[in-house]
Parts: sequence; structure tokens; C-alpha cells
Amino acid sequence: MTTTQSPAAAAGTFQLGGELTVRRLGYGAMRLTGEGIWGPPKDTDNALAVLRRAVELGVDFVDTADSYGPYVSEELVREALYPYRDVRVATKAGLLRTGPNRWIPCGRPDYLRQECEMSLRRLGVETIDLFQLHRVDPHVAADEQFGLLADLQREGKVRHVGLSQVSVEQIEAAGRIVDVASVQNRYNLVDRSSDAELRHCTEHGIAFIPWAPADAGNLAKEGNAAHDVAVELGATPAQVALAWLLQRSSVMLPIPGTASLEHLEENCGAGTLELPRHAVERLDAAGA
Repeated sequence: MTTTQSPAAAAGTFQLGGELTVRRLGYGAMRLTGEGIWGPPKDTDNALAVLRRAVELGVDFVDTADSYGPYVSEELVREALYPYRDVRVATKAGLLRTGPNRWIPCGRPDYLRQECEMSLRRLGVETIDLFQLHRVDPHVAADEQFGLLADLQREGKVRHVGLSQVSVEQIEAAGRIVDVASVQNRYNLVDRSSDAELRHCTEHGIAFIPWAPADAGNLAKEGNAAHDVAVELGATPAQVALAWLLQRSSVMLPIPGTASLEHLEENCGAGTLELPRHAVERLDAAGA
């Protein structure tokens, strides 16, 4: 296992579900698959090397999903990291795949149960550390979907339950049925549409896992905030974007994903970057 001096370890820790300690800078395994998040990667050896290097850099929280590939990402995670030792693996279910870049919500309880069982087998575990509902299916009663998650937890198949791309109202509705340990919504410097959900999670000690966390967009271009702050601090725009997230809330768990060893090293370097107050204020204003 890596030492506490590793870059990702410098980002600090969070207790998922109030008891499962993970480092706040994780890794998202979606980009390891083929184009359109479909099929296997062009270079399997590289994908495995990226996963292993992430752990060497101090990452101990890896996020995947049955729909990435589909199934490919989970299989790569197991091949690269099993037995996981101190690495915690989160996965998701609730999206059907019918082709590249095509995602169809499916929250039928029998389907979610089937996918959980299959994820257990693919990952090679008896209990999934964090099992997330990838989307709330509008065609299935929400309480039935949340209830199935509660059943899986009671049966010991999942340790903690999470939700993805949900509103405050949905978080509260789920919370009446099952303890919600995490929320995974799109959030970054230029997309703060989930500010209300972030505030709710911060107030209630729920992990907030922003997807597309380093999507700095135009802010990364020369003359814009992320670029200028990066130049000032001797960092990169992606590192600035990730450091901004880490400093925005104590419950924030960014999971930047990449299939590039170079970008992985860059992203993990954000764990050691502390933004001065004037930089945070400038970034806050730029994306408001």
C-alpha cells in the first residue's frame, strides 16, 4: 500500500456512511473502455497500468459501473486490483446500454437485483462497498427502486447505498427508506447546477461525488480564471479545478477519470495543491 506522502493521500480522508474511511481524491474508471464507453479499450495493458498506478499514487477509492462497456470497466478493475486490500470499489446499476453513447434508465427492482448479483461476481466480492442507483427511472415508482437498495443492504450484498444525478427532493425521499451514503451529480467549475444538492450533502454528512470534475471548459483557456490561477501557482488548469472542488466542501470526493498515465499523474497532483483565498474567490466568481 502507498505511504501517507502520496499525492492522493494529501487530499485528506472522508468517512463514507460515517464509518468507511476513503481518501477524498479518487479515480473514475469510465474512460478505460472503448469509444463511446462501449466495448474493450484499444490497449488493455495500458488500462490495467492506469488502475495500478492510481493506487500507487495513493488512490483508495475507485468508482465504476456495470454500464461502462457494459461490464468492461468492472472486469478491468478486478483484473488490475483484486484482491483489493485497502482499495474500496464503488459501482452502479440502473442504465441499459444499446450502443455507443446510448444510456437508457432501468430501475425495475428485478433488474437492479440482477445487476448487483452480476457486479458481485465480476468484482469478485461478497459485499459491494458502495452500490449506487445510476439514475432514478421515471417509469418505475421511486420507492420501489430505493426499497430494493435497502433490501440489498439488509442482505449484506452492499455495504453502503448511493444515488446519482438526483435532486434534493429525491435524496430526501430515498433517505426515508434507506441510508444514503453518497450522491454523484455532475459538478465542476463551470457547471454548478447541483449547488443545492451539494449544500444538502454538506449539511447532512453525505459524500458528494462530482462527475466530470475537471471539466474546466473555457476557464482553462488562456486569459481565463483556471488558466491564470494555474500559471500563478505553477500548476495545471485541471489541478486547479480539482483543488477548487476539494476546498469547496469537506464532503467532496472528486473522481477524475482518464485512460492516460500522464493525465492520471497530473490529476493526482491536485491533492497537494492548496489554493490561496484570493484564487478561490476568483474561481468562485468566474463560474458563478
